[in-house]
Amino acid sequence: MENFFLVFNHTLFHATIRASTPILYATLSCVLTQQANILNVGVEGAMLSSAFVAVYVSFTTGSWAAALLAAIATGVAISAFMAIAHLRYGADIFVVGMGVNMLALGVTRFLMQRLLGISGMFYDQAIVPLPRIKFDADLGPVLNSMLNDYSLFEPLGIALVFVIAYALYRTVWGLRLRGVGLNPMAAETAGINVTMRKFEVMIWSGILGGMAGAYLSLGYSRMFVENMTNGRGFMGVAAMFFGGANPVLGWVGCLIFGFADSLASRLQSFGMPPQFILAIPFVVTVGVLAMAMMRANRRELRRKSAI
Repeated sequence: MENFFLVFNHTLFHATIRASTPILYATLSCVLTQQANILNVGVEGAMLSSAFVAVYVSFTTGSWAAALLAAIATGVAISAFMAIAHLRYGADIFVVGMGVNMLALGVTRFLMQRLLGISGMFYDQAIVPLPRIKFDADLGPVLNSMLNDYSLFEPLGIALVFVIAYALYRTVWGLRLRGVGLNPMAAETAGINVTMRKFEVMIWSGILGGMAGAYLSLGYSRMFVENMTNGRGFMGVAAMFFGGANPVLGWVGCLIFGFADSLASRLQSFGMPPQFILAIPFVVTVGVLAMAMMRANRRELRRKSAI
């Protein structure tokens, strides 16, 4: 029972928010593109590239703001490349995204060796992390752990969930974007430039992907590790499917992943086999995708029965 409370206690709340945040930004990135009927699996590569750029710029300039802007610029550049390849030249977006992911893995490893002269992991005291939100108040150990000492991007990510949900479902911009995804021919007939709308949403996706990478290397941690995304971009895709491209429901999927990741980290101290620990987040990913597919199948059956 003592071991149970060492794992499941009030600190698990903060750990879950922290672990779910990089996945949340990836999910929001995928939600926007999916509303335009673009499956953005390249968010994994955008995150990894932006994470490296953020650490390198923070290390060389001593400015987290410059690092954040550089990470966002990297995410936008990658997303613009994917958009041009898909929209201008008709390349399959899934193939382009997977190519970006593999390229990012090799390029970041190469640049790490050439620019930083190190392999595997880079950490230095000169790396300036993203600012944290701290306040002095006597809230008690439980509330202080749950409500204090968050990275700036953790509450910002939660706020973006509701901002994007409002933009998608309560504004003309969101209505047109969803129209582009549901029926591009009807959208063109209504006077909407489908290609430009899809390109625009890919740029917004790149901004969120860059923020995800910057948080991962300067907020969640303070270092760069080869392949440090470790499938978080794909988890973002899974959370997007779990929520049906709805930002709020996608956030619920992110919390499930964050909880699983935090739980796996705590179980390591109890002598659990490392193979089992490492598999937990991916088993949860498969489970979430299975739930999303079952729900989609039920919706399709209801639609057919109504017809």
